[in-house]
Amino acid sequence: MTDKLSIKIKIDGREYPLKVDREEEEKYRKAAKIINDIILQYRQKYSSSNTQDFLAMTAFQFALKSIELEEKVDRSPLFDELKKLDEELSDYLSLKE
Repeated sequence: MTDKLSIKIKIDGREYPLKVDREEEEKYRKAAKIINDIILQYRQKYSSSNTQDFLAMTAFQFALKSIELEEKVDRSPLFDELKKLDEELSDYLSLKE
């Protein structure tokens, strides 16, 4: 049985009530902190005061990272298999010599 915890996550000054598993609370708070840190970076870098723009760019940044991670994960089994085949070929060729 999971132990649910009611927490409030603040993102760019707005609070969002959530019910999360107790063991995942830290993960949720860390995610909110990362988002707030990125928004702050955009605020400091750009003179625009449009919160919507900062949130959109933050979401875009996370989507891009997600795609990059998917591509990296998808290639790993292929690279492992290629490395294994290379080793097998090297072993076979060394026996032929």
